[in-house]
Amino acid sequence: MRGIMIQGTSSDAGKSLITTALCRMFALEEMKVTPFKSQNMSNNSYVTVDGKEIGRAQGIQAEAAMIEASVWMNPILLKPRSDLQSEVVLFGKSVKMLSGRDYRETYYEKGLEAIQSSLAYLDKEYDLVIIEGAGSPAEINLNDRELVNMKVAELADVPVILVADIERGGVFANIVGTLELLSSKERKRVQGLIINKFRGDVALFQDGVKWLEEKTGIPVFGVLPYIDNHGIDGEDSLSIKNHYGKRSGAIDIAVIDVSYLLNYSDIEPFAYEEDVSIRFVKDSSEFGNPDAVIIPDTQNTLCEMNAIREKKLEQEIINFVKTGGYIVGISSGFQILGTEIIDQTQTDAEKGIQAEQSKGMNLISARTFLNLEKNTTRVKGKYHSHTKLKRRKPIEGFEIHSGKTEVLEEAGSFLELDSGRSEGYYGHNGKIIGTYVHHLFHHDEW
Repeated sequence: MRGIMIQGTSSDAGKSLITTALCRMFALEEMKVTPFKSQNMSNNSYVTVDGKEIGRAQGIQAEAAMIEASVWMNPILLKPRSDLQSEVVLFGKSVKMLSGRDYRETYYEKGLEAIQSSLAYLDKEYDLVIIEGAGSPAEINLNDRELVNMKVAELADVPVILVADIERGGVFANIVGTLELLSSKERKRVQGLIINKFRGDVALFQDGVKWLEEKTGIPVFGVLPYIDNHGIDGEDSLSIKNHYGKRSGAIDIAVIDVSYLLNYSDIEPFAYEEDVSIRFVKDSSEFGNPDAVIIPDTQNTLCEMNAIREKKLEQEIINFVKTGGYIVGISSGFQILGTEIIDQTQTDAEKGIQAEQSKGMNLISARTFLNLEKNTTRVKGKYHSHTKLKRRKPIEGFEIHSGKTEVLEEAGSFLELDSGRSEGYYGHNGKIIGTYVHHLFHHDEW
């Protein structure tokens, strides 16, 4: 295969950004280039044009390569639902929930087969494949059944570039230590090093470059500067929470800090609004007096509703809305704003098991029925005529959710989709909004 693989000495070393950059660089050279990541673990996902779900990073990399994203670019997506279980998405479709142990023991061969078929397809369809690894190739406890780093480089038979994050500190130990933990066969695949996220005068690091090259015998291909607000969606929600926690602005927006946050890229456009301060609120003591509240999407609606109640955030939010505050609920957040949530996935009449139910916040008179069927689709539309917004510019986004919400009150919808379907809830002159559409805030007007 004609290609190259980007691996890192750790998570968040910059693999996704560098892969994205290489996809664009080769595309500008008029090569037919594609990204590939065998297995992604992220709750930040991307909906392909045919309604399949892959890691968001690979979707953005496909855009950089000037091609449509497909499931062949990310055949396996793991979406953590708890500390012990993840949702397994295979070739864009959710197949089951598995623990880490069960996945390693029962899904390794199936995963290997999916990766091999994907590589064969991409090799046939593209001139060049830019492969992204995951975490570190030196995870000794996982190496016997790993599907993301050196095993993939071996299957594709491509050279590896190793990336290290200098901002974290310990860059020399990270590089040398990683190489020392690789087998001699694996180490031979590493053809170059990249130092990422460098701040200051790069001339001051030339001695470091020389030392690394002499110590490892591997050339340093480049020292890349730290780039803030580069616009490439991350895969780790921790980085976005840390970033916004340090900001200050005249407009205070409180985002409820849900567990297993889904599609946190919904919040990222606020990074470009200097007068907006985003803060993640964990409990009632942190709520304060915001100008607006966002309840984002989460992997488990019922658990999150109960957690919000236990943390005494529910009453804070209800009081906020009753006194004229603005609130937006996205996907699970929309469900939480309703009257009742009924989890039909727990229903088994033959065994006498009833559907699990929970009361919502009752800020919207609506009932949500959760089920196993997952809706993944791109959508286009405009603000519903009910909203009386003077400028009804087009809205584009995507839906990724299980379940259906029935609005019980006589109220207007939020969006009017091109498919003819009315979507969401718009009430109290826009002070309460619920929607299943992600990337609402990516539209400047809104």
